Amino acid sequence: MLNKLGAVTRVAVPFLCIVLLMSAPIVHSQSPRNFAQIRRELKSFYEQGMRKNGIIGSSFMLVQDGQVIAQEFFGLANQEKQQPVDENTIYHWASITKTFTGIAIMQLRDRGLLKLEDPVVNYVPELKAAHNPFGSMNDVTIKHLMTHSAGFRAATWPWGGDKDWQPHEPTEWSQLVAMMPYTQVEFKPGSKFSYSNLGIIFLGRIIEKLAGEDYEVYIDKNIFKPLEMYRSYFDATPYHLLRNRAASYYRKEGALTPARFDANTGITVSNGGLNAPLTDMVKYLSFLTGDPRRQTSYDQILKRSSLEEMFQPQINVAPDAIVQPEGQNRKDAMGLTFFVEDNYGQHFIGHSGTQNGFLSHIYFRPDTRLAYVIAFNTHAQPTQKDSTQDTRRLDREIKDYLFQNVFPLFALKKDK
Repeated sequence: MLNKLGAVTRVAVPFLCIVLLMSAPIVHSQSPRNFAQIRRELKSFYEQGMRKNGIIGSSFMLVQDGQVIAQEFFGLANQEKQQPVDENTIYHWASITKTFTGIAIMQLRDRGLLKLEDPVVNYVPELKAAHNPFGSMNDVTIKHLMTHSAGFRAATWPWGGDKDWQPHEPTEWSQLVAMMPYTQVEFKPGSKFSYSNLGIIFLGRIIEKLAGEDYEVYIDKNIFKPLEMYRSYFDATPYHLLRNRAASYYRKEGALTPARFDANTGITVSNGGLNAPLTDMVKYLSFLTGDPRRQTSYDQILKRSSLEEMFQPQINVAPDAIVQPEGQNRKDAMGLTFFVEDNYGQHFIGHSGTQNGFLSHIYFRPDTRLAYVIAFNTHAQPTQKDSTQDTRRLDREIKDYLFQNVFPLFALKKDK
């Protein structure tokens, strides 16, 4: 275990809070016969990866038909307080927030308040001040924003600095409006994929204009509450949940640096402001995978046909935009705010999140309704001097392990 200065210290085993996968609640009727052995191997693989990459705390859950069939908690939610990770630990989910924004747009579409083909300037007239060398700003549509193909820059704003007084993200809409005349469309809208945080913020603005209320209020009323995600929220943690809030850390060349606690995403909240425990994210995955027992209530949130429309490939993701391990026959595409991945002969839907020392991922295979969610509170960053610790690489290794060894087991069971 490393202390604040990166020095090795001895910590009693209980503080490690490594909850074995074998202790997770298991739904035997839905687990293949050889799953127990795979779970033991996965536990070892997961734990070794956490230790090797210097992760302070992490949580993982595997979900089948809305039921948690395996889970693992590692390390500490807050190293300074020696606070163990458990099922109530609240992580920051960063860009996974984008999928909630996409669902809200589809809700408004289904209510007849917008069309995906509508020009964005119909709802965000301030964008008329931006420069589009490929045509009119009227050519940029809501669908382009949802598929990251509108041509906008990746970052919310050209930002930098590491002073405490400097905002983590823009805090006011007026700050983005002031940059509109200095914003240029980088390529012909709809011609290719290029990940853009800025474009998603415009979707958040559309939601607020049409709903007549703050983005956070709309999502809470129309997604969180119906899904019983009662401990999910945006930005500042409610006082009664502070005891469960995870701190986050950066690790570079062995040195550990705490990130800002409870960082404010400001006007970019629709792009990455979500905080929640894994237990709430499991409820979200149950909705995404379509738990038959709750489908009637789910349809009141968003029709299944509209949700599945979001999972359809809209534009290919170029090979240089993804990490492609040698030997994989992987194809990636962008749906409507969800990523679509064909890999290892299987079809997956997912999204990742990275911000302020947190990393996370959700993935599910639609045909078997098997899903997983994982979160780390440590962003270990490799350098030329030291490439041994890398949270992004670890995240990919765990994903590849699950795709190759766990997901096929449930496909075989279904085929029978």
